[in-house]
Amino acid sequence: MAGIEEHYDVVVVGAGHAGCEAALACARLGLETMVFTVSINSIAFMPCNPHVGGSSKGHLVCELDALGGEMGINIDHTFIQSKMLNRSKGPAVHSLRAQADKAEYSRRMRMTMENTPHLSIKQAEVTDLIVEDGKVKGVHTISGAAFYAKAVVLCTGTYLNARCLFGEVIIPTGPNGMQAATHLTQSLVDNGIEMVRFKTGTPARVDKRSIDFSKMKEQPGDERVVPFSFTTDPESVQIKQDSCWLTYTNEKTHEIIRANLDRSPLFSGTIKGTGPRYCPSIEDKVVKFPEKDRHQLFVEPEGRSTNEMYLSGMSSSLPEDVQYALYHTIPGLEHAKIVRNAYAIEYDCINPRQIKHTLEFKNIEGLFSGGQFNGSSGYEEAAVQGFVAGVNAAMKILGKEPLVLDRSEAYIGVLIDDLVTKENTEPYRMMTSRAEYRLLLRQDNADLRLTKYGYRVGLISEERMEHVRKKEEAINKEIERLDHVSLGASPKTTEILESLGSQPLGTAATLSELIRRPELDYEKVARLDPDRKPLPEEVVEQVNINIKYEGYIKRQIRQVEQFKKMESKKLPEDLDYETIQGLRLEARKKLNLYRPVSVGQASRISGVSPADISVLLIFLEQRRQMQKRENEEK
Repeated sequence: MAGIEEHYDVVVVGAGHAGCEAALACARLGLETMVFTVSINSIAFMPCNPHVGGSSKGHLVCELDALGGEMGINIDHTFIQSKMLNRSKGPAVHSLRAQADKAEYSRRMRMTMENTPHLSIKQAEVTDLIVEDGKVKGVHTISGAAFYAKAVVLCTGTYLNARCLFGEVIIPTGPNGMQAATHLTQSLVDNGIEMVRFKTGTPARVDKRSIDFSKMKEQPGDERVVPFSFTTDPESVQIKQDSCWLTYTNEKTHEIIRANLDRSPLFSGTIKGTGPRYCPSIEDKVVKFPEKDRHQLFVEPEGRSTNEMYLSGMSSSLPEDVQYALYHTIPGLEHAKIVRNAYAIEYDCINPRQIKHTLEFKNIEGLFSGGQFNGSSGYEEAAVQGFVAGVNAAMKILGKEPLVLDRSEAYIGVLIDDLVTKENTEPYRMMTSRAEYRLLLRQDNADLRLTKYGYRVGLISEERMEHVRKKEEAINKEIERLDHVSLGASPKTTEILESLGSQPLGTAATLSELIRRPELDYEKVARLDPDRKPLPEEVVEQVNINIKYEGYIKRQIRQVEQFKKMESKKLPEDLDYETIQGLRLEARKKLNLYRPVSVGQASRISGVSPADISVLLIFLEQRRQMQKRENEEK
């Protein structure tokens, strides 16, 4: 191909949430990085919901921040409302969510990218991979230009062969009218990559001036805002917040939807891609849950410089006239004016079983991928994958150990392990229920769990690492102190406990034992603790959680130890499972297909039974004994 030639260390394709984190990670590690986007205006763009975080997704953002990513910092600077979800439940499922000013979020991330040394941005469509002898060498753009690199990271989002649909209208475009990328899929297929077709969707946006908020329930933000980033000064995020609003569909809404299902491409057969089960369209909800007479609808501002309001919970691909009719049945939206129609979007992505836990392709060395291109959904899932892909591309180039987090260490580890191990027939969405060790993987302790990894790869400063070390030391020291402060059943102690609604002591007890009482906590026992010294809020939080849930935490730690044993039993890369006697036919097929790296991973593959795992363990032990004898004979 004719055209210019340029050379970089890393090329990143796509500048959505995955591409931004991948490019920033590589550049911050000193590698010359080029990031391509079909539109400069789409950098860190939010084509769907206007918020960051949410149930389990908040965990991902906090983990990303602890590792050295940018999303948490960016949303802390650009949010307009913040809420901690699930406060009535235990700390394992507390999840932070912030409404974003979409335009500001994108603008600030673009500014961060543009001012990062070693990082270049180019608006161009990438059409081909350059692959030689099983190794990626770079990419070609639509102009014929060649951009050579030591590693390539694909973060194409929902742009590959994308088309948007509502009713009978089909537009060959990416999200929000952005240009689709129509050439790269063929190059991927030509290089032996298996592609699949997924679908997602978005609701309409309506003009704020046409909404009657008096018929809706106001949803204010938290009084005290908790930042996403561990580096953000908590006082800096105590801002005046915008409200969201709650309303509901009704039987009239549902009647209109049922009467027009034949006009929905979702039900007419026009849409071929598989959509996300946990984020269904409103027509899907009405069909699948006929017993429900109403569904929630949150009306959320898209920013402070626009009157557009996002109708969360009302994703649809119904025709424009039907959209108007059904929205006008909803309290507060009787006279709503639609600014942007709801639509479904279909796009190409990969079957993620083709990638390793490092997010490098198994069959093309140096090619990494992240985000919705890997078959996931959501900004947060995309961002963490982009970060891991970018870091591991950099580690490969620098000849350093890759960053691989397992299921016991991070939600990021759960997400990636699920993608590369399990059969994903729909866009993958992170949920707290997917994490077996979620009491250990709380968002409040993400820095204590993961900062060391960000420091190891070179994205966390010595100063920040030292702060985490001192925090951990302060937590352990205070827990130890409380374990050794004993109180007797004195009249004063009895008086204080009764005033706190707690039973008097029968025998002596430590302050830790009192904190474990359901009605008490670290702050409440302060009156019984004259030697207590002031501690930072972040330390107090960890002390309280660790003492209150000590028994459960110890139990999960024991479970993790068992998990680690299975993960440590590595399987040879070149093992032919067809040769192992005793394995069932389905297990042989699946194991050869997924090529698990450990017995632990093998046990999580659908179609591999506990009996098959026993066969593998016996095989490994026999192999070990054989190798031992061979070594002795030598």
